[in-house]
Amino acid sequence: MAKVTFRSSDGSEAVVGLDTPMSIMRAAVTHNVAGIVGECGGNAMCATCHVYVREEFLDRLPEIEDEEEEMLDGVTAPRSHRSRLSCQLVLDDALDGIVVDIPEAQ
Repeated sequence: MAKVTFRSSDGSEAVVGLDTPMSIMRAAVTHNVAGIVGECGGNAMCATCHVYVREEFLDRLPEIEDEEEEMLDGVTAPRSHRSRLSCQLVLDDALDGIVVDIPEAQ
């Protein structure tokens, strides 16, 4: 089982565990994690699943594709080098234990 920890700007945490690989966005929406909207359903078209990936997990992530890069340019919260769209990150054994911070606004 792979797990992801979502940390809200207020300091609260939600830990989600999954038996099947799925995007971090889909895991958040399925488990009603506040702050992740996923308006476009995971198609990298809306940036309402923006997260900040903790430094220690950045080297485990896949490269940012052009579509994701373009959407990250228009996020509501400030973009940083840790910014990713959670719909583009598949939670599997490679990302087991990942921690992401949810921006104050999407």
